[in-house]
Amino acid sequence: MDEVGEVMAELATMEDPKARAVNERHGDDHGVNLGKLRALAKRLKTQQELARQLWQTDDTAARLLAILICRPKAFERDELDAMLRAARAPKVHDWLVNYVVKKHPRAEELRLAWSADPDPVVASAGWALTTERVAKQPAGLDLAGLLDVIEAEMQDAPDRLQWAMNHCLAQIGIEHPGHRARAIDIGERLEVLKDYPTPPNCTSPFAPIWITEMVRRQPA
Repeated sequence: MDEVGEVMAELATMEDPKARAVNERHGDDHGVNLGKLRALAKRLKTQQELARQLWQTDDTAARLLAILICRPKAFERDELDAMLRAARAPKVHDWLVNYVVKKHPRAEELRLAWSADPDPVVASAGWALTTERVAKQPAGLDLAGLLDVIEAEMQDAPDRLQWAMNHCLAQIGIEHPGHRARAIDIGERLEVLKDYPTPPNCTSPFAPIWITEMVRRQPA
């Protein structure tokens, strides 16, 4: 058995029906405990070629493992674009953006391309990258312009895109006092995620509550 086959066999032994049931409620079709997956990745260490081969299996658990053992900067820009478009499971999509694309030298180029993409799932990745810039590298961003787009489009956006836009709205309000009142006002008027079920001791994703709570926690 080759290395890919050995890894796939090991992933199969990690399958847990209860974990799969929980994951499937969030749109993720795998039953592997993520702690065990990370432990396997730590053992395998960085292996770019193996990562590429695991990705090609089209198996969600294998793709998550591939993300953990890859070298982000070793991918070509077009390769990442194709991978994102193939990453339909939410966890794979999120990990690919957060663990790989954000570390890539052409992340800004991808952010601009994806944000304007007609596919809402692809566009949500562009907005996730924009949220990262709002928090860490806001210079050069048109924050008022971003709020204009959010105000006009977020309420009717598909779920994944709406969630990403809402995160950007909250991040603008949290990080940029000059835009905070408008961000809160947009959230209050659009009421996106206002009734989202939030567990005790967790912060609601409803932007006005989220912004207010995170600002409250900031050091004086």
